[in-house]
This record gives sequence, C-alpha cells and structure tokens, in this order.
Amino acid sequence: MTNPHDVIIRPVVTERSMTEMANKKYTFVVDKKANKTEIKKAVEAIFDVKVEKVNTLNYDGKVKRMGRTQGRTASFKKAVVKLTEGSKDIEFFQGM
Repeated sequence: MTNPHDVIIRPVVTERSMTEMANKKYTFVVDKKANKTEIKKAVEAIFDVKVEKVNTLNYDGKVKRMGRTQGRTASFKKAVVKLTEGSKDIEFFQGM
C-alpha cells in the first residue's frame, strides 16, 4: 500500500471520538490489511503531523435478518492515532 489515501478510508465521527480529540487522539476507519507502521506513515503524510502511538481494533460484521433472509454487515478495522505533544491539531476535525 504505497498511497496513503488507500490506507486511511474515513474518520470516525462519534461523541466519544470527539471528546478524545482533547487528548490529541484521532479515530479513523482504515484498510483491513494495513498494519500500525503503515497507518502511522499515512497519517503523517496526509495531515503533516507527528504520530506517537497507534492502536488498532478489528470489528466483525454483525448478522442481520430481514424476514427469512439473513445477511451480514461489513467488517472493518479502526485505528486510534495519538499525536505527539508538540504536534499541531488535524485541521480536518476543527469544524466539527
């Protein structure tokens, strides 16, 4: 995965992720095959910040039913990225 925009899919905008921004922690949905070093390099390249730590979580899709038919929601991988103390904030989240 050479392109950083292929690693970072979208930000997670929830009440909990917005409160964690005060601690310089930002949450993203990332590619399932990406590892922590690839996520760190992608965030540093896209947003021009320094990353201290990356935590990842894998989510399995839930089984859902509509009458007799049964399906699954999509599985995804989430990454919580902590920035260094001297690093600036990510401007993408400032208007939210």
